[in-house]
Amino acid sequence: MGIVKISDELHEELRTTSHVMSRSINSQAEFWIKMGRLAELNPDKTFVQLIQAELVRAEQIHAEQIHAEQIHAEQVHAEQVHAEQTQNISKLGASDE
Repeated sequence: MGIVKISDELHEELRTTSHVMSRSINSQAEFWIKMGRLAELNPDKTFVQLIQAELVRAEQIHAEQIHAEQIHAEQVHAEQVHAEQTQNISKLGASDE
């Protein structure tokens, strides 16, 4: 995180737009910076196309996170089952003695 110096005029535009868009001033600035960066990297795309691509990307990231959480939950469950089985085997060995 850092401090970016901007003109008073741009700051006032940020303040006004952030109010209209129900965003904080920082969130509005981040949005404009991100969209400006995407526009420079993709000069052939419209604003709507950029937003659609970001929505698809966000959905993919969300799906990957859910998948990773499911894998983690399965691993935890398998470890619990293994621990229970190990305890049961230990109990059986102790009762045989």
